[in-house]
Formats: sequence, structure tokens, C-alpha cells
Amino acid sequence: MNMNKNKNKNKMFRVAVLGATGAVGREILAILDERRFPASEVIALASARSEGTEVSFGKRRLAVQVARPEAFEGIDIVLASAGSAVARKLLPAAVERGAICVDNSSAFRMDADVPLVVPEVNPEAVASHGGIIANPNCSTIQLVVAIKALHDAARILRIVVSTYQSVSGAGQKGIEELSKQSIALFNQKPYDVSAHEARIAFNCVPHIGPFGEDGYTQEELKLLYETRKIMADESIEVCPTAVRVPVFAGHGESINLQFERPLSADEARELLAAAPGVTVIDDPARKKYPMQMDCAEKDDVFVGRIRIDRSVPHGLALWVVSDNLRKGAATNAVQIAELVVAMERHRAEA
Repeated sequence: MNMNKNKNKNKMFRVAVLGATGAVGREILAILDERRFPASEVIALASARSEGTEVSFGKRRLAVQVARPEAFEGIDIVLASAGSAVARKLLPAAVERGAICVDNSSAFRMDADVPLVVPEVNPEAVASHGGIIANPNCSTIQLVVAIKALHDAARILRIVVSTYQSVSGAGQKGIEELSKQSIALFNQKPYDVSAHEARIAFNCVPHIGPFGEDGYTQEELKLLYETRKIMADESIEVCPTAVRVPVFAGHGESINLQFERPLSADEARELLAAAPGVTVIDDPARKKYPMQMDCAEKDDVFVGRIRIDRSVPHGLALWVVSDNLRKGAATNAVQIAELVVAMERHRAEA
């Protein structure tokens, strides 16, 4: 019996990374290796046009296989970052074959029976999965990590959030477009616009995703609905504005919070300093505050400029930055998979 318990405790998992050639997929592979995820095997899946190409997994190179239903035979965990259409087509097939899927697309996020998880905020939600667990949008993840401890202490009534989102949020094509446009403008050459809604070099574009209800973009509505679902509080009012900025990596957010009861800036700093996944950098007199260039390749959410919002009763204002490819996508997905591993090992031991 003890031998079986030890065996279950050390169980290894066969893992598939769907969308392995994309920016987030490559980051997932790097983080799986970095965090020493208990994988007996990792396979890289992508579309047919990428078949046979190689991607890095630590010191190894993985040959990319075609993502089709049969590829999930014998797979325990799928980490998917291949877009909503592919997720809706392939992930149910993976679940049918016994896999648990962590999906980075928006395909299942608002499905009532699919948990939407940020491990520092609602890890218990993982237990309610039916085979698919949704990874929230990048801007939502850093928002809820930053506000969770404050909400627990004084209950948030209203959030006004403006995002300053890097071009890496639009994938590799977004990064390349900023680079090419910048070079073209410096050399007084013509440039193309395809990855963004307007020229992004030396410009800010208040338009991410198609416009939807009441003039809000799809990206802004994610901040509204995903935040309520993760925080398990439909009463929180959210007014979002999402802006693409000419920064290669890292998202910034200006956040104004209104609470049910008073919460001082000093209390907020203490709560945030103790919160999981949060680093406080808040010394304006010495020009110490978080910036996007400082959060690259890091997994924490960085908070600063913590101050009273004098425009409303019981208000606070914050500035928050995070690496959108890591905590905003790949790291959060791997952390969810780690929760799955712990749950599956516990279940096997029971």
C-alpha cells in the first residue's frame, strides 16, 4: 500500500502542447521545462503547415506533429493555445480520449460548466471541471491577481480599468509589425497595417478586437465578464478601456477601485505585499514604480502608484504591470496544469 502511494505521489503525465509554434505555445514549452513539470513525455502539436518543424523544449528539440483527434490518444493533459475555432474543434475530442485540457483561447471561458481559473485567486474552481479548464484573458489575469486581496478585505463595488497592452498580445505578427513600421518611419518609407487596427509605431490605438455591445470592444468586455466570473461576484461594476501601445512586451493597467468600506493606501500596500503572485514597487519619491520593461520574463504581477482616489467614497488608484506572455498566458496555464496534477495525484491516493 505504501508503495502504491509513493507511486501515485510521483505519477508522471503525458502532455500535449496545442499551438506549439505560436508565441504562447513556445512560452508554454519553456515554462514546462523551467518549472520541471512532471511530464513523462511532451508532444508539440500545430497545423499541417508546421508538420516536421522543430520547437525547443529545454535542451531538446521536438518535432511538430499535426493536431488531429488521434494525436490525443494516451495524452493526460493538453495545454492549448491555438485559437477559439481550433479549440472548439479539437478539445472535446481530447476530452473524449481521457485528457484534461487547459485552454488559452476565449472559446470556453464563459461556458457555465467550464471553470475560469487564476491559481492565486480561485484555485478551488479547478475541481469543478468536466475535462476543460479555461485560462482567462491576459489583461483579466493581472487585474484579478492585483485586486483579490483588496476585494477580500473591503469588497470592491466598482472597477474602472484602462489597459496599455503590448503588441505581443497580438502574437508574433504584432511584434513584427511594430518593428517593421518603426524602421520604415525612421527611413521615411511606406509601411503596412495588418496586425493592428491602425499604425502602432509611435501611436496608441484604443481598439483591440471587434466592437460589441454599447460601443465596448471584445477585449474590454472580457475584462467585465471574466472578472465577475473569476471573483464569483456578479455585482462588481466594471468600466474598461483597452488600448494597444507601442511596447513589445508587458501589459500595463491603470485601475481605479471603489470599495464598500474605507481602505487606506498603507493598508492596501500591506495586503498586496502579502498577496501571492504580487510584487509591490511603490516609492514615487525615488522614482520606483513598475514599468513594462521591468516585468519581462517574470511571473509576478507588479503593483505601484497606490494612492487614494479622491473622486469617489472609499476609492483607491493603482498601476499594475505584468508579462502578458508569461503570467498573462503561458505561466497561468502551466500553474493550472500543476493544480490538475495535484488533484489527480490526490484522487489516485484516496
